[in-house]
Amino acid sequence: MSNLSTTSDQILQSAQTLIVAGGYNGFSYADIAAVVGIRKASIHHHFPSKADLVRTLVARYREDAAAGLARLEQSVTDPLEQVRAYLAYWEACLLDNTAPFCVCAMLAGEAQLLPEDVHREVKAHFRSLSAWLARVMERGAKDGVLSLRSPPAVEAEALLATVHGAMLSARAYGSPEIFSTVKDALLQRLAREN
Repeated sequence: MSNLSTTSDQILQSAQTLIVAGGYNGFSYADIAAVVGIRKASIHHHFPSKADLVRTLVARYREDAAAGLARLEQSVTDPLEQVRAYLAYWEACLLDNTAPFCVCAMLAGEAQLLPEDVHREVKAHFRSLSAWLARVMERGAKDGVLSLRSPPAVEAEALLATVHGAMLSARAYGSPEIFSTVKDALLQRLAREN
């Protein structure tokens, strides 16, 4: 890996941490420069504008999410267990503070303030995740392991809203365990009783 790539990765990681902490408008290149230990001009060399930086970050985040979901589908075939694994991923991130909030959810809260190309990437992330969840919900209903009260696409959107709302609640209360409580209730509702 070249030094350029390493610096670029450090800039992106710093930006992600800062966005999760304070949103799109909650950080500047000066903040990143202080964390990474480089000059602002170096950041501009890699990412000419803040919009370029955040668009690149969200595109990478989307790619990582898609790869993670693909790995999940390869290792877990049962739809209920896929939902459990998805929820367990976020629960672990919140509990150990490795990813205390979804960067796209944080950016979505500022959608009206985002540059259009960044907003487009955020919407694409949500659409992709929702489509995957809808497929899981549909398979789960067909296999008789998920109890759906609405069409799979609606259930997928409800699950997304619940997950991101649980992240907000955990943040508001200062208690990541709130996410676990919401997760357990959600799974209880979705799991078909045998």
